Amino acid sequence: MSTADREPAASRWRLPRTAPPLLRALAALRPAPGRVVLAVVTGTLALGCAVGLMATSAWLISRAAEHPPVIELSVAVVATRAFGIGRGALRYAERLVSHDVALRGVVAIRVRLYQRLVDADPAVVAGLRRGDLLARVGADVDALADVVVRSVLPFAVAALTGTVAATLLALALPVAGPVMVVGLVVAGVAAPLLAATAARRSELDAAGARSATSAEALALVESLAELTVAGAVPDRLRRLESLDHRLARRLDRAAAPAALGAGLATLATGAVSLVCLVTGAVAVAAGDLAPVMLAVVVLAPVAVAEAVVPLPAAAVGLVRAHAAAVRVMDLLDAAPAAHAPEDSLGTVPDTGSADTGSARTTSPGGTSRSATGLRAEGLYCGWPGGPPVLRGIDLDVSPGRRVAVVGPSGAGKTTLLLTLAGLLPPLSGRVTLDGIPLHLLDPSALRTTVNLTAEDAHVFGTTVRQNLLLAGPGLRDPELLAALARAGLGPWLSELPRGLDTVLGSGGTDLSGGERRRLLLARALLVHAEVLLLDEPAEHLDPVTADTLLRDVLTAGPAVVVVTHRVSPLVATDEVLLIEDGAVGCRGRHHELLRTSARYRESWQVEQGACHGSRHAPASRRSRAPAR
Repeated sequence: MSTADREPAASRWRLPRTAPPLLRALAALRPAPGRVVLAVVTGTLALGCAVGLMATSAWLISRAAEHPPVIELSVAVVATRAFGIGRGALRYAERLVSHDVALRGVVAIRVRLYQRLVDADPAVVAGLRRGDLLARVGADVDALADVVVRSVLPFAVAALTGTVAATLLALALPVAGPVMVVGLVVAGVAAPLLAATAARRSELDAAGARSATSAEALALVESLAELTVAGAVPDRLRRLESLDHRLARRLDRAAAPAALGAGLATLATGAVSLVCLVTGAVAVAAGDLAPVMLAVVVLAPVAVAEAVVPLPAAAVGLVRAHAAAVRVMDLLDAAPAAHAPEDSLGTVPDTGSADTGSARTTSPGGTSRSATGLRAEGLYCGWPGGPPVLRGIDLDVSPGRRVAVVGPSGAGKTTLLLTLAGLLPPLSGRVTLDGIPLHLLDPSALRTTVNLTAEDAHVFGTTVRQNLLLAGPGLRDPELLAALARAGLGPWLSELPRGLDTVLGSGGTDLSGGERRRLLLARALLVHAEVLLLDEPAEHLDPVTADTLLRDVLTAGPAVVVVTHRVSPLVATDEVLLIEDGAVGCRGRHHELLRTSARYRESWQVEQGACHGSRHAPASRRSRAPAR
């Protein structure tokens, strides 16, 4: 479903951008009005039962002290039991309904966030650290859901319960009604406002510290092997510990105002009970109040305190949610990637290429276009806001063409693939697909035409089949098995206890590095894209297996661009680009570079020596070599 298809259903929840971020974020949860009303009603009835239980039991005890006939107490006894049972049952019902509202909202807003990340300008996503992105999609969305249950609904329930309780108390003792209203204003408005005002600064600081802690922890986990080799793990752990202590201190500062507000709320409700006791005693002495009603007038405000005492903490939750709302709305408001206007069928219009003699194919959207392939012209690659890491790249990946990109680590090869895939905007120059600039293409169509398998692509904690079906939900088992065989995983699959139904660990933790790369390659092959962009598909494999896999990769699709450190199997390529000092140092076919590039020839000779040594290793040594 396209973004345009989803907009009408969401339009009734959309607030103008001038509205407060928290209100806009709560609207983005798309709460069902009926469920919200039901949650407020059940919560009010639950608190009403608490007030009724307190008032009825107070009257029952006072009346029983006068030793009336038991029959006169039977109604109060039954009412006390009913209020006690109703309080628990209605509280449970309120929890069910309120959490249903919150969890449905989490699903709605996360779907919108993921869709926005897909449709957004690549520069928006590229500018986010993975830990920060995780915090926004995870903890920040959870904070918005939490504020519905712990802040928004409690304020609504407290307002409704307090109004009803003050009205009933005024009927019993007119002077007690205004006293109750004043106490509710202090406990339900002034105390939460004090807590929110004092907590705003510390909570905003805590939100930044929470994001920094999350980003640092994720970076440590994902780069643990490299950091271990570099001996940097202790320093990173000390840094993470420092961030965690800073977060704890800021959370402690944020908790202090909430405690102050809660104390003020408790003090206000206690003062109301004391005033009611004095005025009630005067009314009893004057004959304006029945003696048995004095306990009711005094204890009813104590029961109402159950509604207002949690409100300072709820106000602090609103402050915390405001910080989360700002961060979430920054993503939801991200500018979409510019692409060609869609017609009524959701397809990209034909640009009318002047090359009328070229072959024409059908795009994923159904539009006819010239099959000239993927081209880069004068391309400068880099991350938004940073310097270019590659300069002046010209590349032709026409249908059927095989191109390899080699060079030292950190030379910018992965950045080049991200730019060719349209995931990073060019700093200069342009990338076109069949003559159309990538930023003018529909992003969803582009993803199925130019498929990138990144070095850190994710393996999900589910079955082998479900991991492969990410390429297309309609794929059948024979196609999955064929793709695994092409990726060299046929023997591996045959050894799994349940074949395609074997569950893998999240992130591929129970796979070797080579198995993980080949599984990702099999998934890429199932996309049947016109251009395959592969980042180090043979990493973590022994030289012989790596070379075999790379030769298979180079026949994997209509067009292939592969980034690799291995040069021996590149005899099967149409062109090799050697990256040196941020630019193409030399380019040509494999045998040409062996003659003209000393660096390329040296890499090839080193690999030939390694392969020769591995073939002549003793049998006992080869048997101990990892099959992975």
